[in-house]
Amino acid sequence: MKSHIWRPLYVVIGIVALILIARQFIVPKEFGVHERGYMYGWHNKADETFWKEFKVKYKSSEYCKDCHSDNYSSIKKTPHAIIQCENCHGPAIDHPENPAKLEINRSREQCLRCHLYLPYEQSDRSKIRGIDPEKHNAGIECAACHNPHNPNAGHKGHKHSHAEVK
Repeated sequence: MKSHIWRPLYVVIGIVALILIARQFIVPKEFGVHERGYMYGWHNKADETFWKEFKVKYKSSEYCKDCHSDNYSSIKKTPHAIIQCENCHGPAIDHPENPAKLEINRSREQCLRCHLYLPYEQSDRSKIRGIDPEKHNAGIECAACHNPHNPNAGHKGHKHSHAEVK
């Protein structure tokens, strides 16, 4: 064969050899090693201790239900039952050790994340009751009139404009 075929072949073989040699120095020895032998994947056995000690940021509604059973039981009977507590109240990473860390976002923007009217008839998003924030009690926090833990209970007696879109 001519040398124009062998030279690129030698280059490719050299690159593969360099990659295999570099892999020996870069990849940790315990990477991919398990009790059953070597397994492909991104598991590093040495990181197991780190992940066992890792503090979980979000805890789910199950974490909240024992201390906040009144809110938990009322919200579970409403359309908001599918929403995790931390979607509105923030991550419970340091709660109850530091209850002040768990802030309650009462802003209109918080509620408008789901309740801003979007005309997408072909999606499930159109099934959520939406409002026009310019016309529906502009400038007032939603929680002033609506109880997010029991949205089916009606209004809290405040003046309510009927500017619902749906």
